[in-house]
Amino acid sequence: MPGSPSVGKLVVLGVGLIGGSFALALRAAGRVGAVVGVGRSRANLDTARELAIIDRSVTLDGDWAAELVDADLVLLAAPVAQYPGLLVAMAGRLGAHTVVTDAGSTKQDVIAAARAALGGAVARFVPGHPIAGTEHSGAAAAFAGLFRQRNVVLTPLPETDPAATAWVAALWEACGARVRLLDAPAHDRVFAAVSHLPHLLAFGLVEAFAARPDADDIFDFAASGFRDFTRIAASSPEMWRDISLANRAALLAEVAAFRDQLDRLAGMIEGGDGAGLEAAFARARKARRDWEARCAAAPAIVPADGPREA
Repeated sequence: MPGSPSVGKLVVLGVGLIGGSFALALRAAGRVGAVVGVGRSRANLDTARELAIIDRSVTLDGDWAAELVDADLVLLAAPVAQYPGLLVAMAGRLGAHTVVTDAGSTKQDVIAAARAALGGAVARFVPGHPIAGTEHSGAAAAFAGLFRQRNVVLTPLPETDPAATAWVAALWEACGARVRLLDAPAHDRVFAAVSHLPHLLAFGLVEAFAARPDADDIFDFAASGFRDFTRIAASSPEMWRDISLANRAALLAEVAAFRDQLDRLAGMIEGGDGAGLEAAFARARKARRDWEARCAAAPAIVPADGPREA
């Protein structure tokens, strides 16, 4: 187990917004030596090299697993549907002290795949989820400051080595993040509500409007409210397809609950219940403002080695 919050060799599987930003943040903090990028697209890997995100690269159709034997840390940051195959390919190729973590937005499916593939090496697997992102993707979207003052959730297994969890947590903190611990079922339930459902709604609303005969008029007159609500519909369709299917049970429960809420609001509109609508809107406004106040009151994070510029 590495003894300090730094990485001699980092292997990033999926050098996009999250994987690339993690590498850049560790570079900015002086906490990483060599970075090897692994991915499907040679063009994206070449971009990552040009932007000094990685030092060298291997495509998935090459012998990328040969890079694992002397790696200190492996970050899985590909779409979650690729994880089972990647974990199987990693099995038996990891170094004796290599720690594996991930950045997937679902956790129970990832943990099941890791347990099935890694055998005893699962003790050095630290499941994670950085709660940060933009609607952009690919290496060109990565930037060092993405995780500053953002939460990173770790969901270690009962058999995960506590030293591995502490080390991964320290690396995320060096990136400027706050680290929180949750069990995997709680993680998937919470993020079905606050992340996966909002993305589903945004994609669904834009798709519905685009299919209407008056779509040109709708988009011509759409302004800031529509833009703010639907910004996340510009996110990666592949990634959100995988997340929706991986967390289907929790997401379907949230869809059902939200359908009930829409029916309740529709009933108030149909019945002319202005007082009920206003009360519902007032409760929502208060909850939103309370949340904003909690976010604003959260303490700023300064990495252990002091503030750094992006």
